[in-house]
Amino acid sequence: MCQFYDANVPRQCREDGAEEVIEKERANFCDWFKPGQDVFDGVRAREASQAKDALAALFGDGKANDPDQDGLESEADKLFK
Repeated sequence: MCQFYDANVPRQCREDGAEEVIEKERANFCDWFKPGQDVFDGVRAREASQAKDALAALFGDGKANDPDQDGLESEADKLFK
């Protein structure tokens, strides 16, 4: 959400004096942070959501490996018991 953030430059920051943030998922502090005016892109967020939905429809939502879903694994287990 910083105005200096840029995914296309080294360290993903356009401010030369800023330290690199290694653990982006954890809380961090930057002296150079300034909130950007147009950092949230609703169109891009919607496109990302649609892409995730399309992948889930194509490949399932992670339940494809569930042995009870199609019964094939449970049938194979019966063969070897």
